[in-house]
Amino acid sequence: MDRATGLRLENISISLEGRELIALDAEIEPGEVLTVMGPSGSGKSTLIAYIAGFLDPVFAASGKVLSGDTELTTLPAEARHAGILFQDPLLFPHLSVLDNIAIAVPQSVSSRRQRREIARAALERVDLSGFGDRDPDTLSGGQKARVALQRVMVSEPRLLLLDEPFSKLDTALRGQVREMVFDHARAAQLPVILVTHDGADAEAAQGQIISVGSL
Repeated sequence: MDRATGLRLENISISLEGRELIALDAEIEPGEVLTVMGPSGSGKSTLIAYIAGFLDPVFAASGKVLSGDTELTTLPAEARHAGILFQDPLLFPHLSVLDNIAIAVPQSVSSRRQRREIARAALERVDLSGFGDRDPDTLSGGQKARVALQRVMVSEPRLLLLDEPFSKLDTALRGQVREMVFDHARAAQLPVILVTHDGADAEAAQGQIISVGSL
């Protein structure tokens, strides 16, 4: 899978009970961020769900999502290889920090030892060497965000979807985690879609901005 591939959203339309929430066309180059801004209830998270392949059937949706020549909307969710970061890190409480990352390594790496080595290297990249045996509940908010990002990155996604992942971080951490996420996405040449209601997030993303709903 070519990770240096852009993303195209063609004639995307998402409606609920006959009311159109989202209508957009966009193109995101590798390493670039498209920010979709709007208030709560404006349909931002439904766009993420549609692209990733888990939109609730209560919504009516149409339009194509293309990664290079691959139409993702024809594929099941697990075959789309969309990396997602949510408001909460969603770390597995029954797994160590290391195993939270190792579990996301592609199945093509069958050796448990290899998977854990990949996870250790991922922790080193975000200055968490030595944290592998820790219980996720003992981590700070910023540390959890770093683990969640590395879990996504080791899965080798073809795109990155950000569903307000910075909104629950305090002001001091928010800018730091934002910069880390965008830097990693650029380094991996991933097209990114960020949904947010925060103008500072959009400014930090340094990309195209589309507004939905009324702000």
